[in-house]
Amino acid sequence: MSEQLVTLSRKDFVSDQEVRWCPGCGDYAILAAVQKVMPEFQVPREKTVFVSGIGCSSRFPYYMNTYGFHTIHGRAPAVATGIKLANPELDVWVATGDGDGLSIGGNHLMHALRRNVDLKILLFNNRIYGLTKGQYSPTSVLGQKTKSTPFGVVDHPMSPVAFALGANARFVARTIDVLTTKHMPDMLRRTHDHKGASFLEIFQNCNVFNDGAFDYFVEKDVAADRQLFLEHGKPMVFGAKRDKGLRLKPGKLELEVVQLGDNGVTEADVLVHDETNLPLAFLLGQLEPPEFPIALGVLYCNPAPTYERMVHDQVNATREKLGAGDLDKLFRAGNTWKVG
Repeated sequence: MSEQLVTLSRKDFVSDQEVRWCPGCGDYAILAAVQKVMPEFQVPREKTVFVSGIGCSSRFPYYMNTYGFHTIHGRAPAVATGIKLANPELDVWVATGDGDGLSIGGNHLMHALRRNVDLKILLFNNRIYGLTKGQYSPTSVLGQKTKSTPFGVVDHPMSPVAFALGANARFVARTIDVLTTKHMPDMLRRTHDHKGASFLEIFQNCNVFNDGAFDYFVEKDVAADRQLFLEHGKPMVFGAKRDKGLRLKPGKLELEVVQLGDNGVTEADVLVHDETNLPLAFLLGQLEPPEFPIALGVLYCNPAPTYERMVHDQVNATREKLGAGDLDKLFRAGNTWKVG
């Protein structure tokens, strides 16, 4: 007998916990967007799990009226992997930050991505450690003054999407906390619908310890010229007048911005976005204003068999070949090693 579809509303996903982020924090917008789209997936709340590590973003499970685990620093991907392996039918989400996920948790995040565990990973990137009051993070920019770098950061920042692509993630996307009307909900839908490890970077403003970190491509007077919205199969055109585009430099594997109409350049000369093109995804993930627009949307999507399904298939195939195991017999099988 097939399971009946559930009918839920946004209110069903709002918990009874007081939301305790700083007033004006971008996390509020992300929470609202997630609660808004969750009913669309028609997944019962008892089959939905949110897992987090430590950080401002990691309070997320408290505010979702689903099952959840607030784990330890950086270990959310490992715990989420265990949950998905134990019960592949669960809808498992991971809420992490640039510090939690890319510093102490970088190793766990890397392996969850390369294994292609069917997790929906939301990485809130505010380029700072917010919960511990303003130390620099792996994504803080060169020269940024923080509580732990009063004379400026001397580390080169890492790109979360480049990290994910380098770890062989099969779905990598990006959005901004202020794009709550359409873009962020669309990216959350794509993140959910992908079967396998889904990685969504969300630029999120920390208005207390790193306010305005993304103003240089978010403010209204510059946004149109510094944001490129990617759509599979469509030319990469942007600008307030839709008169700019991206193309490959002649003879080089490098992108350049072109002005439509100059020197006979037309939209036909502009690169068409292909979500399945991994080298292109790497190039797009490295673009940075003001020379280039920031690439938003799905950078890469190329599904592959999921880790938990392959593990269970292997167990079933082995059981069919060798028969059911006998734990008592295994324990009494003799010495596991010999000395001398």
